[in-house]
Amino acid sequence: MREKTLTAAITLAGLTLAGATVGSASLHAQNDGATGQRQILLQQQQSWNGKPYTSYPAGQPELTMIKLTIAPHSKLPWHTHPFPNAGYVLSGTLTLHDRATGKTHVFHQGEAFAESVEDEHRGESGDTPTVLIITYAGIAGVPTSTPAKGEKPEY
Repeated sequence: MREKTLTAAITLAGLTLAGATVGSASLHAQNDGATGQRQILLQQQQSWNGKPYTSYPAGQPELTMIKLTIAPHSKLPWHTHPFPNAGYVLSGTLTLHDRATGKTHVFHQGEAFAESVEDEHRGESGDTPTVLIITYAGIAGVPTSTPAKGEKPEY
């Protein structure tokens, strides 16, 4: 349980403890006296489908982090997001589909991705359950996901 909690906290900060052990062993500085080692998992100014992020909506900032589990061979409903968010595949695979262009990309366990803003898209799991950690950089009172017309909510 301690390792899962630590993994979620590190994902939120955009860090990972690659090559370090968690538990009885401590982290050793490898540069400038720092006590931790970072590996940037994702640093993007555009979403996975190539659309640049242009701005954030106005309002009280609110970070939301969810753990989303998708059953094997499942397709989420078409939906959009009103603000940038990033995901990390804890297990399984996630195929993202862009509705307008037909573009797809498969993300595997251990990979991070930048989601699209205001573009209809959906995710699809593979042969095993897909488990994601998704962090939304949103604003208070605005849902993290909006279903496309005629679709059910994704979660």
